[in-house]
Amino acid sequence: MGDDVGFWIWSLIASTLLALILGLASIVVSGRNNIKRAVGFFHPYTNDGGGGERVLWCAVKAIQEECPDLDCVVYTGDHDASPESLMGRAIDRFGVNLLHPPKVVHLFKRKWIEESTYPRFTMIGQSLGSVYLSWEALCKFVPLYYFDTSGYAFTYPVARIFGCKVICYTHYPTISLDMLSRVLARSSTYNNDALVAKSTLLSRCKVIYYTIFSWLYGIMGSCAHLAMVNSSWTQSHIEKLWQIPGRTKRVYPPCDTSGLQVLPLDRRAVPPIIISVAQFRPEKAHTLQLEAFAAAIKKLDADLPRPKLQFVGSCRNQADEQRLQNLKDLAVKLKVEDDVEFYKNLMYRDLVRLLGDAVAGIHSMIDEHFGICVVEYMAAGAIPIAHNSAGPKMDIVLEEDGKQTGFLAQSVTEYADAILQVCKMTENERLEMAGAARRRACRFSEQRFYEDFKAAVRPILLHC
Repeated sequence: MGDDVGFWIWSLIASTLLALILGLASIVVSGRNNIKRAVGFFHPYTNDGGGGERVLWCAVKAIQEECPDLDCVVYTGDHDASPESLMGRAIDRFGVNLLHPPKVVHLFKRKWIEESTYPRFTMIGQSLGSVYLSWEALCKFVPLYYFDTSGYAFTYPVARIFGCKVICYTHYPTISLDMLSRVLARSSTYNNDALVAKSTLLSRCKVIYYTIFSWLYGIMGSCAHLAMVNSSWTQSHIEKLWQIPGRTKRVYPPCDTSGLQVLPLDRRAVPPIIISVAQFRPEKAHTLQLEAFAAAIKKLDADLPRPKLQFVGSCRNQADEQRLQNLKDLAVKLKVEDDVEFYKNLMYRDLVRLLGDAVAGIHSMIDEHFGICVVEYMAAGAIPIAHNSAGPKMDIVLEEDGKQTGFLAQSVTEYADAILQVCKMTENERLEMAGAARRRACRFSEQRFYEDFKAAVRPILLHC
């Protein structure tokens, strides 16, 4: 009797699994038989307001120009998004004028890629969640070309299964060798909890977790037919992890250098305004900027005008809103609340106006893959004070014609010293450095992005 019950239980399990596999296979076959002549952009957050969204709209425009007969479809989890609203957002927030509105496919499973869904094992949780979300996307619409612009490498095998050509623009690797080295060194950062950093056992466990994840990430990423990366730093890591150097192309992100370069270098410098443009996310390290600014004010000579710090950024969710409020509270605690201004979710034209008044721009993210905001500072004539790592160090804040283009810093003290140096500059010294920075920024123009982007995708879109 017991053997019969066991047999029927296993038969039921086997039948259920077989039915599930056949059901999934049927969906895939149906999808492959209904592939549309389109480019599907997987970008679940079309309202994040950052450099990634600028790349999205510039990529859409480039495809529209290169292959007018291919539809451009955007997969988004923003339920209020419509073709017209997205087209309007592209021009209002980023100055990108699309040839025609993109089609929209709404996603309803976006919570599975939310950071808040996975308090622990966030990377693997979000990565597996992206598989589920991409399944929803491709069940609704199967494009000939699947284009990931948000860094979800675990979705690439799913797109391949549905018969898509996979293209990606990778801003930064989900995991990097630098992250692994920080865990080995037991350094406490935004992605390495202090509790883990203090524990030898937990640190060893995390190293094993990171090692396994990096192996999986490499396998998933290698499924891309074309991987575009945004900087020398990202290219180095992606080539090591994905092992597809022949299919990896460096395409610097689009920066609005032409629109910002019309701003006059000669500007009101009293009080000196320092601007910070970044989403209110933990890795952007706004707290360090505020602490450095407060330290600089304490060291400021009495005869020098007191500078102002302007924080400009967008909030994606309630966690970002709380970080913004925490910054405001910290400004009060540091007694600089009268010297600090906060601007949330600004229109592009308003951002340009603020950049036109700034004498310096501050950036403090460790291992920022590229740093579009740093280029925008330089193009606008604001001297950059950027973190001494990754994109700003390797690609951006370099000498131009033998002239210094800005400052690199790491600690609160180094940032404070850089702020003081800017405040103490004569007008001629400031104009000379700002001019060199502006010339350097020309290397990262929007037009250059379009040229390099089209050259990279053209072989794959050859028969469009």
